[in-house]
Amino acid sequence: MAEQRKKNEDALLLALACGATVEAAAKQCQLSDRTIYRRMKEADFKARLQELRTDMVRRAAGMLTASANEAVRTLLLLQKDSTPAGVRLGAARAILEMGIKLREMVELETRMDELEALVKQQEQAGTRGAYPPIPRSIQDVL
Repeated sequence: MAEQRKKNEDALLLALACGATVEAAAKQCQLSDRTIYRRMKEADFKARLQELRTDMVRRAAGMLTASANEAVRTLLLLQKDSTPAGVRLGAARAILEMGIKLREMVELETRMDELEALVKQQEQAGTRGAYPPIPRSIQDVL
């Protein structure tokens, strides 16, 4: 009995994490809407649902990252003179837009790492209330 409940709960979590409505998940898992709404109020269930959603997003991001080099290669191939001008223009725009966004993300990640290091340093030193000088790269953001 407990094994069946676990199986039903896993199916329900997967359905909800994949974006099913409560009504669709209820039908798919053979549960009532009320049961699902009640489960969604439980802290443990909400935490497991969020964890599953986070894992799905991480996996999708990993797949996108793995295919990024091939996508860039494709965009670069579209830059050849034999390609129609409209296609070359679209590829050029995509390359520039993605390049700028990637650079911004790397800069933000660097700044976040610096901030996290500062917080960790303060926690280790026990100086949470006292603030050390802010590094120059972080001042640029502020």
